[in-house]
Amino acid sequence: MEIRIERLTEDNFNSHSLDNFIRHQVVTECLRNVDGNWILLPISFVEEWSLDKCREEASAIANNLYGDMIDYGAFEKTDLIGYITVGTERLGTKEQYVQLVTFQVSEPFRGMGVGRKLFEKAAGAAKGHGAKKLYISAHSSKESQAAYKALGCVHAEEIIPWIADEEPFDVQMEYVL
Repeated sequence: MEIRIERLTEDNFNSHSLDNFIRHQVVTECLRNVDGNWILLPISFVEEWSLDKCREEASAIANNLYGDMIDYGAFEKTDLIGYITVGTERLGTKEQYVQLVTFQVSEPFRGMGVGRKLFEKAAGAAKGHGAKKLYISAHSSKESQAAYKALGCVHAEEIIPWIADEEPFDVQMEYVL
């Protein structure tokens, strides 16, 4: 299997590019901050995107391809199997961050290094915009947290309130570039 990582453009991405994307995750445990300590709690749900949700996500990306974000896709042949988006706006009290906005790998391709390749591209783009760190509002599931930690992410030294408020159960993380 040969995976190509490319910057997303109108030539390789449109509002139907995620039609075959499988966003499915069975969650059984999530990290929660309880009295200042991060602990895994038994929280169960299934996260699954419908075709409409995939098209909504694809449209949002397609409408901003040349805006204030940088998008990369992982392709197997012509199929998009993963994508990542990095903002270009500097954040934090020292403007040390840019935000990792979106990071998804289609379920059949997880655990194959696709996410790592995408993450490395995003880190390079963030560094190219003068950031010192990526800021990540990460899903709190045990599996997502393990993936981010395997990439070298840690709890954020500074919390960006408006990002944390958007997803109150997410874990605010950072990655030093």
